[in-house]
Formats: sequence, C-alpha cells, structure tokens
Amino acid sequence: GVDAARYAQSPAHHAVAMQDHAALRRVLDALPQARKPEEIRTEADSIAEEARAEAVSAILDRRDVPGRETPLHLAVRFGDAAAAEMLMAAGADWSLQNEHGWSALQEAICAREEALARVIVRHYQPLAWAKWCRRLPRVVAAMRRMRDFYMEITFHFESSVIPFISRIAPSDTYRVWKRGANLRADMTLAGFDGFKIQRSDQTILFLGEGSEDGKVPPGSLCMINHKDKEAMNALEGAGAPASEAEVQQEVTAMSQTNIFRPGIDVTQAVLLPQVTWRRQERTEAVGLWKAKVYDMHHVMVSVKSRRVPGAMTDEEFFSACNENDTESEGFDDVLTDEEKRQLESALKMDSSEFEPREREIPIEDLSISGNGESKHDKKGWFSNWGKRGQTGEDIQWI
Repeated sequence: GVDAARYAQSPAHHAVAMQDHAALRRVLDALPQARKPEEIRTEADSIAEEARAEAVSAILDRRDVPGRETPLHLAVRFGDAAAAEMLMAAGADWSLQNEHGWSALQEAICAREEALARVIVRHYQPLAWAKWCRRLPRVVAAMRRMRDFYMEITFHFESSVIPFISRIAPSDTYRVWKRGANLRADMTLAGFDGFKIQRSDQTILFLGEGSEDGKVPPGSLCMINHKDKEAMNALEGAGAPASEAEVQQEVTAMSQTNIFRPGIDVTQAVLLPQVTWRRQERTEAVGLWKAKVYDMHHVMVSVKSRRVPGAMTDEEFFSACNENDTESEGFDDVLTDEEKRQLESALKMDSSEFEPREREIPIEDLSISGNGESKHDKKGWFSNWGKRGQTGEDIQWI
C-alpha cells in the first residue's frame, strides 16, 4: 500500500495515490484550457499561452513529493492506465525525471507496462506539437531582434580515463548562420549507433520567416541531405496523432533494448584561452572576423543504464549494430586490439543487474571559437549549399 497522506500537498498526486479518478477529474477540469495551436499567431499570444502552460505544469508536474515523482510517475507505479490517460490528455510532461533520473515512460518500459507506455507514446507527439506552436511566435520575434551572425564551434575531446579517446571521438565544426528570423546549421556528425559514428553531410534550416517565394510557410524546419540531394520538412505531419500501429511499433522498439540516459555536467567547467608558444592568446579567422579560441575543461559526460526485462543484452545490441551497419565509421582501422578491449572494458555495462548505474568520462579539452555580428557579409542565404559541411550535431557519444 501507499500512504496517501504523504501527497496531501498536491491534489493531483493525492488523487492518483488514492486511485480516485473522480477527484482527479475535478483537479483537471479546474485547469485553464489551452488554445488551439493554429490560434497562437503573435508574440503576445505566445507569452500568454506559455504562462497558461506554466500554470498547468505547476499542478500536473509537481515533484515536491517523496521520490520527486510526478503524478504520471505515480500512475505508472500503480499501473493505473486510466489515470495516466487523464493526465496525458491534460498535458502532463512525460519527460520529467524522478530522483533516480528516469522519466515516466522509461519507468513504464522497465516495468513491462506496455499498456501504460502506449498511453504515453500516443499523446507525446501532439503535446510536442502544441509546445512547438505556442513557443514559435515568441522565438521568431526574439530572433528578429537579435543581430545577424555567423559562428563556428569546433569540438575536440580528450580524456584522462581513456587516453586514446581523441582518436575515436568526433572532432568536428558546427557552422551556423543567422539572418533575420532564419537559421542555418551545417553538420556532418549525425549520431552514434553502438560504437559507430554516424556521418551525414546535412543542413538544418529553420525558416522563421518562410521562403522568399512563399512556398515554405513561416516557422518551417527543413532537413537537407546534400549527398542524396533531398530536402525534407521535419515538421510534416507533426500535429497528427500517431496510428495505433505506429504507437505499438515505438513501444516494441523501446522494449527490445536496455535504456541508456546520457548527460553532461558543466557545473565545474571552466573556459581557458588557448595561448601560443609566446604565451599570447591564440586567435583564428572565422569568416571575416578575428576570434579568440578557448578550451573548456572539467566537463563530465555520464551515462546511466537500466536493464529492461526480456530485452537484448548490450553485447547482442552492439553485435546487431555492427552486422547491420554499412556507412558508419568503425574503429577497426583506428584502434589496436588491445585498445578495443580497453574501450569495451571502460564502457561495458553489466546486463545481469537491474539497478541503474552511472559512469563518468571527464572531457579535458573542448575548443570553441566564434565571432560577433556579420551583417556586412554579402553571401546569400542559400549560397554554398553544394559544399560539404563540417559540423556535428548533438554531442551524445557515450
């Protein structure tokens, strides 16, 4: 049983703990109603709707309770699909983490509560779309007020834990252009598949003002694959609810592998300027601008893993990744057999344990350079698309 008195300060928690659906319904009915996404057009609309969402979150997503669990976490723990459905329909944030660092969806997957996982997955795409729509006018307005710029960010990794990490970790450069309410980012690092680095010569375009010919509406997010000469609207169909087949496919995929949660701790990070042999601060040219170069020290990259009952072991997962991989960069030509064994030993997770574990890899060197405003650069917004980008996205290599 559970002591419902421990949740007395939160009406939503208390109703879920008591499994009192009528009381929960009264709490939800008292919440301010959201506007339709298509009705939020101006910055004022966006600010007002964000305030409403925060008021709702203060009730639905409270975590000032034992275990820092949201009401949705509690519904998952009790296996209460009806309460989970009511909370998700009201706009509960499924991604919030409890004191152990796990979301309600991850808890449902690890508990093999597929019905509860389907409830959450069924709702999270429409909720994400609603959040995008309510924030978009405010983002576009803020970007219009910002100065235009061009920026490069170069990443280089070293570690005292794994000495050869710089040979296998990505060293890349982000190239970012901002013009008005439009943003362009070129990159080649697409992600990781097991121990493989995924590369893709691609551009991400955020067209806050739309295209000049009017064919692309304002607020569009486009992905461009230069190798295949393909352009895709990343938001196409984003507001439509997923089909039951898609929901089941998503839940099944999550249930087949263990859960990993990467994180980066920069609370102890320091930025130090690079210096030349003359002990002068190092500078580099970024476009037409002279930029200083800094090293970021004491960044901790961590990963938590959690065993999903019945899922593939980590060894089976990485083996499957290697068998199916055709284009990613492997380590066969980079590391010796002994270095491979050291790497696997450092990153290997013991799949026989159910308790989550966390490992940290200190990142000793991360170089950053950037410039200021570049309004006077006459280069067109769509120029040089055919050139290969040299940047990375989402540093989540573990």
